[in-house]
Amino acid sequence: MTFGAIIRDLRIKKGLTQRELAGKIDINFTYLSKIENDKLKDVHFPSEDTIIKLARELDANIDELLLLAQKVPDAMKKRMIERPDAFRKFASLDDATIDKLLKNLDK
Repeated sequence: MTFGAIIRDLRIKKGLTQRELAGKIDINFTYLSKIENDKLKDVHFPSEDTIIKLARELDANIDELLLLAQKVPDAMKKRMIERPDAFRKFASLDDATIDKLLKNLDK
């Protein structure tokens, strides 16, 4: 699913109209419509602040929405800057290896 489709899905599940949600996060409902319908170019894509407001209003995971919008959450940016070596290695791993590592971390 696209970022816009997920926003629309979450909004509908909360029982909100586009006008209601837009009013709650202080954006124009036509802009929200463009977000939901994936009609925005990169320069007009929602800011990190708008995505955070959407996540909070829709009870969504902020980091997941930011990543879906191809924006790196601040906490991740900080760790990437502190440990680029670790992120470089992690990025080179295949999914099976990552799944194993995550399973071991959860123990």
